Amino acid sequence: MLEAFHFFPRLLHGTWVTIQLTIVAIIFGVIFGLVLALGRLSKNQILNKISWLYIWFFRGTPLLMQLFFIYYAFPLFFNPPLKYSAWVACYIAFSLNSAAYLAEIIRAAIQSIDKGQMEAAKALGMSYGQAMRRIIVPQSYRRLIPPVGNEFIMLIKDTSLVSIVAMPDLMRVTHEIESTNANAAIYLPSAIIYLAITTICTIVFEKLEKKYSVYE
Repeated sequence: MLEAFHFFPRLLHGTWVTIQLTIVAIIFGVIFGLVLALGRLSKNQILNKISWLYIWFFRGTPLLMQLFFIYYAFPLFFNPPLKYSAWVACYIAFSLNSAAYLAEIIRAAIQSIDKGQMEAAKALGMSYGQAMRRIIVPQSYRRLIPPVGNEFIMLIKDTSLVSIVAMPDLMRVTHEIESTNANAAIYLPSAIIYLAITTICTIVFEKLEKKYSVYE
């Protein structure tokens, strides 16, 4: 059992890939998710419907299927077929999927702000866009922390799916070690690493929530 821990350097390399993918997905997910959330809140019916359709599709289909489509099927729509690595496919798939979930989180946070804030901003002569940028959206940040933290933790665990397309994440490295050495005990330190990452993230987001909740 203890010899499984001798593979920690390889496991840590896979851990870095997992963390890197999660961070990139969250960053792009927040940026694109904000655009989608504003689209859902827009009075422009075209933007509203396009945003709704995007969110409906990516929330209603499995992430694994989205990953397969982007990696295997999407390049075939071009002549000649597009060529990109598994890394690129994973970054795109996870970012697009994350954006759909974060869009709904952001939309809910914005809608939770008292409508009087918007009315007050307009009374000061601000346009709708200025009011959203300067008043409404900044106030929603504090309310975003808990659900975004949950999405971050879910993404960390969901990254195990990328092992299917040979991305050298923690799960892929663990499986390779197990297959090569016929040592199933390697899943124990791997599970401990996953647990440690999610626990640290939980503590960090809880501290952020407590820090900013005093301003509510």
